[in-house]
Amino acid sequence: MSKVIGLKCRECGAEYEAGIQNTCYECFGPLEVHYDWDVVQDNVSKEKIAGGPPSIWRYADLLPIDGTNYVDLGAGYNKLHHAKNLGKELGLKELYILDDSVNPTNSFKDRVTSVAVSKALELGATAIGCASTGNLASAVGAHAAKAGIPAYIFIPSSIETGKITQMLTYDPNIIAVEGTYDDANRLASEVADQNPDWAFVNINIRPYYTEGSRTLAFETAEQLGWNAPDHIVAPLGSGALLCALTRGYRELENIGFIDGGSEVRISGSQPTGCSPISTAVRNDAEVIPIRELDTIAHSLAIGNPADGYYAKQAILGSGGYAASVTDEEILEAIRLLASTEGIFTEPAGGTTVAGLKSLVESGHIDPDERTVVYVTGNGLKAQDTIAGALERPGSIRPSYSEFTKKFNNIPKSNN
Repeated sequence: MSKVIGLKCRECGAEYEAGIQNTCYECFGPLEVHYDWDVVQDNVSKEKIAGGPPSIWRYADLLPIDGTNYVDLGAGYNKLHHAKNLGKELGLKELYILDDSVNPTNSFKDRVTSVAVSKALELGATAIGCASTGNLASAVGAHAAKAGIPAYIFIPSSIETGKITQMLTYDPNIIAVEGTYDDANRLASEVADQNPDWAFVNINIRPYYTEGSRTLAFETAEQLGWNAPDHIVAPLGSGALLCALTRGYRELENIGFIDGGSEVRISGSQPTGCSPISTAVRNDAEVIPIRELDTIAHSLAIGNPADGYYAKQAILGSGGYAASVTDEEILEAIRLLASTEGIFTEPAGGTTVAGLKSLVESGHIDPDERTVVYVTGNGLKAQDTIAGALERPGSIRPSYSEFTKKFNNIPKSNN
């Protein structure tokens, strides 16, 4: 018996068969995967998970795929770092970082793409695609190559060179659009409408795609000994990641794996140059789309966030908050994370760490809370952006006397 009943509208509750569809025909609300939780609970166990592969597919019983035909590059089950140095710097007693910069294409998008492409093959799709600010493009290109299926990737032409270089190596069909992510997304949606047997992972099969992000919550709880954190901080782009994390913790509570999953406080962070969700949270107002975007955090530069309303509700409903941080604070946070914990992140991760710092300083995170931060992408993807904030080291002649001139406070050896 399938654990997936079908798709269900988040707004009016209308139900549909599991297929290539993301919008309710009755009210145009977003669709979500509708699980048969009795079937799930009959099959899943902590022991079975512990014996599973070291990837997101150890949680296969909690994901919307029937069978075992997974398109798996090994994404997930990444280390939950006990960030003692950064925690001490910020005044937090128990801080953890789940580092998703070490996935196969170096971002958390490998999780969602592995699930989405696996489901696309199950549904008989003849091609896959996406609209992307860079990280998803690489993930889709890599998983399409592994699956042997054509890929069509729509990107704003202004994204970082490092991300374009990476996605090109997988040899997908890349359409660089003059304009913003929202412009690229609109064109990709038109193409998806005209080709109903193509599966665009973050458009017409978005209900399955977003399920992959729940594995971040599953991994966190498992590595904490099947316990929930008190507070989490995630980056805000479309809002989908934060919503999926919220669901993930609540679902673990519902199946009896953890206590307090519905009590986890949820906070987010967004760059001030593109902050429709964090602005709405801070003002307790509607999420108003913006057209003019100005931030170095290109992977979060989504002016019309698809899940913005729901992300705002999740944050405020949990007692969390949202930070808005400047580009300068983002760059400072990238260096802070690297110099304290040895983790090199891109501006999206810098946004999250800068937001963490802001939330602590404003009193929205208590020093005694067990706090988990999600770092979602690797700094190597955005070297051009980050390098501009760093000073290239000066050179010296290859002699010990020159070295001691440069570092004249070195303690003398006893030898």
